Amino acid sequence: MNLRTTPLLVLLALLAGCTRSGSDDAGRWQPRPGVSWQWQLSGRVDTSVKASVYDIDGFDQSGATVATLHGKGRKVICYISTGAYEDWRPDAKKFPASVLGRGNGWEGERWLDIRRTDVLKPLMAARFDMCKDKGFDAVEPDNMDGYKNRTGFPLTAADQLRYNRLVAGLAHDRGMAVGLKNDLDQIPRLVGDFDFAVNEQCAQYGECDDLKPFIKADKAVFHVEYELPTSRFCAQSRKLKLSSLEKKYELGVWRRAC
Repeated sequence: MNLRTTPLLVLLALLAGCTRSGSDDAGRWQPRPGVSWQWQLSGRVDTSVKASVYDIDGFDQSGATVATLHGKGRKVICYISTGAYEDWRPDAKKFPASVLGRGNGWEGERWLDIRRTDVLKPLMAARFDMCKDKGFDAVEPDNMDGYKNRTGFPLTAADQLRYNRLVAGLAHDRGMAVGLKNDLDQIPRLVGDFDFAVNEQCAQYGECDDLKPFIKADKAVFHVEYELPTSRFCAQSRKLKLSSLEKKYELGVWRRAC
């Protein structure tokens, strides 16, 4: 070894260690607890919000929007529904009637039979390919807790674990991070499969402690409340190191961050 090069090698090793602080061992982006975020699923995306992470609709937003956000130093999450059918999406006709269940409470949406991975896996793979092609860093797969709802199918916890892990694998195979959406009861078994969590209304329902496994694993929890003002949940959010927002149900530009 040339001893004259040793200090340089040491410095490069230290710098490499620093750059990994935002990535996992596989090289994927790994958001850390407390990082700021913006969640906007409706309207024209406002790229000027002072947030390190944006979560935007994968179908509605273009690769140009993702590139603009990257140019501003933001990481970008691709919102895709993986557990429910949406009748307005461009691939809606590819979903056979046999996998469509009850409505999930939102107009035009129906629960999917997540047991039918023979049908759903290629459809979701195509959606994740779209996210990757547009340059997204991660995926937020929505409606990941069908087994806890009246879907029209006899879904079990085991069905949900199997499907959620399949979804996580689809993202990881494409080099993207992936978040666990809600599904609080299965967090202890899924925290190792997902890179972050996305939660709605854990403060309103007294469930935020259930998200601690992600924080303990040094993984971000992106959290939103709709019906509580920030004065009702931000103190707890800061204590738990959640990335918390107050938003309106339409998930437009408006936000109040903790």
